[in-house]
Amino acid sequence: MFSLSAAVQPQVTVQLSHLINALPSLKSAPAQHQQRETAEQDVRSSEPSWSLKDLGLSEVGVKQVDELVEKLLPRAPDQGEKNPWRTSHLSSYSFFHNKHGFSGRVGGAPTVFCRRTLSPLQGLSADLQLWQVLVQSRGFKTLKSRTRRLQAGFERSGEAEGFAPSFMKGFLVRDRGQDVETLDKLLKSRNIPDGQQDAFKTGFAEGFLKAQALTQRTQESLRRTRLVLLVILLLGLYGLSKTPFLSVRFRTTSGLDSAVDPVQMKNVTFEHVKGVEEAKNELQEVVEFLRSPQKFTVLGGKLPKGILLVGPPGTGKTLLARAVAGEADVPFYYASGSEFDEMFVGVGASRIRNLFREAKANAPCVIFIDELDSVGGKRIESPMHPYSRQTINQLLAEMDGFKPNEGVIIIGATNFPEALDNALIRPGRFDMQVTVPRPDVKGRTEILKWYIRKIKVDSSVEAEIIARGTVGFSGAELENLVNQAALKAAVDGKDVVTMKELEFAKDKILMGPERRSAEVDMRNKKITAYHESGHAIVAYYTKDAMPINKATIMPRGPTLGHVSMLPENDRWSETRGQLLAQMDVSMGGRVAEELIFGGDNITTGASSDFDGATKIARLMVTRFGMSEKLGVMTYTDQSKQSPETQAAIEQEVRVLLKDSYERARVLLKSRSKEHRSLAEALLRYETLDAREIQLVLEGKTLDSR
Repeated sequence: MFSLSAAVQPQVTVQLSHLINALPSLKSAPAQHQQRETAEQDVRSSEPSWSLKDLGLSEVGVKQVDELVEKLLPRAPDQGEKNPWRTSHLSSYSFFHNKHGFSGRVGGAPTVFCRRTLSPLQGLSADLQLWQVLVQSRGFKTLKSRTRRLQAGFERSGEAEGFAPSFMKGFLVRDRGQDVETLDKLLKSRNIPDGQQDAFKTGFAEGFLKAQALTQRTQESLRRTRLVLLVILLLGLYGLSKTPFLSVRFRTTSGLDSAVDPVQMKNVTFEHVKGVEEAKNELQEVVEFLRSPQKFTVLGGKLPKGILLVGPPGTGKTLLARAVAGEADVPFYYASGSEFDEMFVGVGASRIRNLFREAKANAPCVIFIDELDSVGGKRIESPMHPYSRQTINQLLAEMDGFKPNEGVIIIGATNFPEALDNALIRPGRFDMQVTVPRPDVKGRTEILKWYIRKIKVDSSVEAEIIARGTVGFSGAELENLVNQAALKAAVDGKDVVTMKELEFAKDKILMGPERRSAEVDMRNKKITAYHESGHAIVAYYTKDAMPINKATIMPRGPTLGHVSMLPENDRWSETRGQLLAQMDVSMGGRVAEELIFGGDNITTGASSDFDGATKIARLMVTRFGMSEKLGVMTYTDQSKQSPETQAAIEQEVRVLLKDSYERARVLLKSRSKEHRSLAEALLRYETLDAREIQLVLEGKTLDSR
């Protein structure tokens, strides 16, 4: 810093900071003096200019101002002249540089304020490059930030900046006037009388206080608004997290949600399971173990750890697992295979661990994993999914690892056992497989009686008749049949369900819903009637064909007509004659169109018939060994077959289809009269059951209709 040691003679009252900033401009602007072409003049030219009148120095002459400037601004003194300014050494980056970086006259040169030269110690260190000399680094800090200058007292808040150089601010600020003086000047400039000055000051103070209070209220209102907006934003984000269609649902990976809380199945027992007596007998020993495990451990035996239920959909696998837990009165943990794996790596394995940890804490218990093939599929090496095997590996370790899980029975269900990993179905894991097949006629009767008891039915309803006409139905399909019949009776306004509604529901499931709104012209109706009657004639007069259940030309589902056939008894296997009869019945529709309307008028309605016939013929040749030319050999993998073998298979399939078509042609030609009678009956009545078809083919009239 520069400190002033000489007094200024002109007695003028003005703030020192204004004067110092105005001196460079006073020398140039008012007096038209010669400007100094230096770098310092370029810097000062950007500062605001002041006139003598603005500073109250109009009575001072220009010469006196020049003398004042020469005394105030730093300069190099002449020979023999006492320098009114003293040098203050600025702090450098180290102690030695700060001490030896400045010097007096060297060789007659004038004094310089910031000449950087090497100290003797630094020069010696530079020459001796092999010596490591440690030089102290002081690391001086300055009050650069405005906040620290305010705290240290070098600057006052609210003062104007930019009028003086930065190194003069701390010195000039202390000489500035107070706010009271500024207010007094304002009173004088406004020419306010003395009697009103006190009132003016009071009003000024009140306005200042009110403005301050208003500012404070505004800030508080802004703070409250920000808080409300933040709460609304958080609530909105929480709502979006609960909406799966708008954002990713944030689920915890601590465990499986449905597996943490076991379910008590006290209201489900083996009495509720119908039509699968063999499967119930297999699971009875599991119930005994859960009821009294010491009965088995005394003899040294142990029950299988896992039971795999295999069967088509809707046969009652889940109901069987619930019945096991209900019979044993133990906790029941339910989980679906698709619930384990998600997009995050390690979630499936974590949920498997938590599921088994909870189950072991509540042993004895039952863990039921539905759709096991989705989590226990065969492991493959895929670079696209390197972590896809973690879930099944954890499942394998939990079922048969070092840590025993005594008292925990795992029941898995799948309708695709071929996809399961071999390590999952080995002994020690799922070492007991129970097949749950579709119910036979006895099982269907029991299931129908169970569900019929839950609705109001007519006394004439016989479950055995419905059971014989629903070959291949599963338990879920039979439940749907009874429910559809009850809905039909309610729509028709009936008090009870009769056989008519049950037959309607059966036809709806077998042939699809009726499309009475479809408008079919007479020509297409006639073609459909002869087409369906061709199927019915071939089925009625072929020895090994299945009995006809119903024939209709009412549009149902995707077809314009349908002939349903149901076996009298359950078929466990089929003979070659029965397979050929099915092919002949499939060919009857196209043969009837060709015989009645000619080869140019055949339609595309036989496409599904040909698909079924071709499938049967190919199975006879490649799987069933019913081809004389190819012999008793299976041909399942076509990629491993030679071109000659594939050509031979195609030739045999073509021969079987051609022979079937010829047999159907011969039969329909010989029964042309019955064929026309049945087609006319279908055109008149639209739908005929088995008894009515028999009456028409015997030449009797349908007076009851």
